Amino acid sequence: MIRSLIISRTDGIGDVILTLPVAGLMKRLHPGVKIRFIGRSYTAPVVSACEHVDEFINWDQLSGNSFQEKIEFFKGLHADAILHVFPNKELARIAYQSGIPLRIGTSHRFHHWLYCNRLVSVGRKRSPLHEAQLNTRLLCPLGAKETPSLDELAGLTGLTRPALLDETFSGWLDPGRFNLILHPKSKGSAREWGLANFSELIRLLPKERYKIFISGSSDDGTALRPHLEKWGSDVSDITGKMSLTQFIAFIAKADGLVAASTGPLHIAAALGKTAVGLYAPMRPVHPGRWAPLGPRAGYLVLDKKCQQCRHDKRCECIESIRPLEVIRKLEQLA
Repeated sequence: MIRSLIISRTDGIGDVILTLPVAGLMKRLHPGVKIRFIGRSYTAPVVSACEHVDEFINWDQLSGNSFQEKIEFFKGLHADAILHVFPNKELARIAYQSGIPLRIGTSHRFHHWLYCNRLVSVGRKRSPLHEAQLNTRLLCPLGAKETPSLDELAGLTGLTRPALLDETFSGWLDPGRFNLILHPKSKGSAREWGLANFSELIRLLPKERYKIFISGSSDDGTALRPHLEKWGSDVSDITGKMSLTQFIAFIAKADGLVAASTGPLHIAAALGKTAVGLYAPMRPVHPGRWAPLGPRAGYLVLDKKCQQCRHDKRCECIESIRPLEVIRKLEQLA
């Protein structure tokens, strides 16, 4: 019987969102299990909003301790098992030296052969499975017999605890219109649709039906400044105006979001919002691997095999998705 499990995923927001169903499935397999999630500082608000996670461990804060202090910290957790969803050599070694009885990792990392005692064959790049399905494969040593469907995993994300939205931000939403967030930039984590396409989408969306918000970081806001000035009163600029905690709460109160394969897209999908993802048809960034999971989530991708833009920041395939297609997808999912 597993009473305490640590899930380790120390990378991006979207990756963390697609790992949360592991916690939900584990709660189903082992009722009463205590789940701790190790992540980076910037993902803490996402994990805190998940009903399946009992405690967040901040790896950025813990990294400042000595190696021996880290071992003592993990010993004090009295965990029965640790799941290395994102391979982290130092964490694998710490878990080994702190004596966690069951240490699970993919067999495709050499350091897991040194420090894990349960290895699962999970090859990601060429797999036909979705990222969330690949993550749950690591639960095989803990009793997971079959790979869940995407619909089942969407229901296991558990993003049900967003923070209370500040009244200032809630006042920006229009109860008489569809509050749509457009997230044009990706910080290099995905191929982008292009600002020309977003401009055309903004032009085509009926303003009497849609209130449009442009989201992103402060740096995104600076980069978007000429376009924001051009879009003028057609959009509301919220770049850099909220913490991630409040941005999650804002998405939860809004109606929909359009973005490339980014953290905000996966947040919106997991919150049950209308979420339209824009993807390149190239492995391993294609929607077969990274599509958003949610009851009103969908994606658009050009139906072709393309490798031309693998080493180019610009992707003609994703830019070929027409704004009218996005509007039709929004209306279909809403």
